Amino acid sequence: MKFKKPKFWNKTNFLSICLFPFSLITLTFNILKSHFVTENRFNIPIICVGNIFVGGTGKTPLSIYIYNLLKKKKFKPAIVRKYYNSHLDEINFTKSKVKQFFFDKKRIQSIFEAQSRKSNVIIMDDGLQDASIIKDLNIVCFNSSDLIGNGFLLPAGPLREQLGKINDCRIAVINGKRNLAFEKKLKSVSNNIEIYQSKYEIKNRKKLRGKKFLAFAGIGNPENFFKLLKDSGLKIKEEISFPDHYNYKKNEIENLISRAKEKDLKLITTEKDFFRIKTLGFRKINFVSINLKIINYKSFEKELLRNL
Repeated sequence: MKFKKPKFWNKTNFLSICLFPFSLITLTFNILKSHFVTENRFNIPIICVGNIFVGGTGKTPLSIYIYNLLKKKKFKPAIVRKYYNSHLDEINFTKSKVKQFFFDKKRIQSIFEAQSRKSNVIIMDDGLQDASIIKDLNIVCFNSSDLIGNGFLLPAGPLREQLGKINDCRIAVINGKRNLAFEKKLKSVSNNIEIYQSKYEIKNRKKLRGKKFLAFAGIGNPENFFKLLKDSGLKIKEEISFPDHYNYKKNEIENLISRAKEKDLKLITTEKDFFRIKTLGFRKINFVSINLKIINYKSFEKELLRNL
């Protein structure tokens, strides 16, 4: 899905109220879907890393984090995700980080393939809304800058499902600044959910220090990317946002290069964006390589393993 999040999703206003009747259609669809789907159970554990907020909650970095954690524990994990033409950037990004990675238009086929390659734990990157697969552990992701927005379902708000969906989840991971009020809200909905904080660290920060940048990104939450750069001490003089999973054209990158050169700036973008633009022949643009850290990671690890 290529889109820029509308600003009215952040809080209740006239437009979100006007669109509310259409959100009831989303609610009805979600209810009906769960009653007309054949459930499939597998003989190996299925961990689902998903969200209820549309885009930009950190599912893929967390999936890769869990994959590496389980490998250290001598498991043979695999990451699976549903194939979308518009998500080739995330597919290529994950392929570059993970050996056991499978994708198909049907997640079930990817799981079967992973099993045939001797994987003994499946990590689903997205799929919380896929009722056809019985999961052993659901992990729901939030971003501290968005949380649940105005709390409405699509299209009046940014939610794919109601907050009550977290009753199906054992773990919530909130990326960014801690919000005790939101944690209390999650606990009021599901007292059994375990809540963890995560944060991103820039691995190649030293290489980027001292330069002045024009930053651009075509991801779910470009504002969070720009904030990460500034919070990490990088000098960001201009910011340009594109829709999520944006397919850049060659002339657009050339224009960005010219614009940066005119202002004596360097270009910088996300690693996922870099995977898209390097296919156009641009390989000398700076990109940020991030590392996900879980606060209280030992407790997270224990909770994860306990649920397998």
